[in-house]
Amino acid sequence: MLPQEFFALYLAHESAIEKLAHAAAQCHADVNQTYGDGLPYAFHLRLAASYVTRFGHLVLDDEAQLETLYAAAYFHDTLEDARLTYNDLTKLLTRLNAEGCAVDVHAAVEAVYALTNDKGRNREERAGERYYAGIRATPFAPFLKMCDRLANLRYSTLFGIRQRMADVYRREMPHFLEAIGGEVPAPMVDEALRLCDDGYARP
Repeated sequence: MLPQEFFALYLAHESAIEKLAHAAAQCHADVNQTYGDGLPYAFHLRLAASYVTRFGHLVLDDEAQLETLYAAAYFHDTLEDARLTYNDLTKLLTRLNAEGCAVDVHAAVEAVYALTNDKGRNREERAGERYYAGIRATPFAPFLKMCDRLANLRYSTLFGIRQRMADVYRREMPHFLEAIGGEVPAPMVDEALRLCDDGYARP
């Protein structure tokens, strides 16, 4: 799909996508979750979804899946961080469909489930081989995980002074790219590698 075709689809579905965005933001607001230095968590969700808008044309073949892709992007942290269960999210997306959205509820919730970290004592345990195997096995999940990582990378270099997590993401990147699998579009990988280098002082 051409980028302009994808963006035309986005505009045609914009009202429903905004409904999804607001509902997801409310889930995080309800548990007082913030992002970075006290930003509303919606900041991260919007940033992750912006990469769906930028790169979605590389993975979307069927207009019927457009809102599903955005739903998974906006709700990707709700099971992990907003205290929703799998069934809670299923019910919420079903209600949003009744209000005018057109989400493949099962596909969206499965993608969110795949993106939800495992139980663990540290980052390595929470995102181990079983976690990445689940991502690789779930439609759209590798793409969405890369959207999430790009959002975090972008924020970590946004203000010119690299935050601590920028260096964590940079160190993790070789393993992350191997673990996420080969279905992530090359332009997204290029962008991730560029952001890994962004902000480093040159001699």
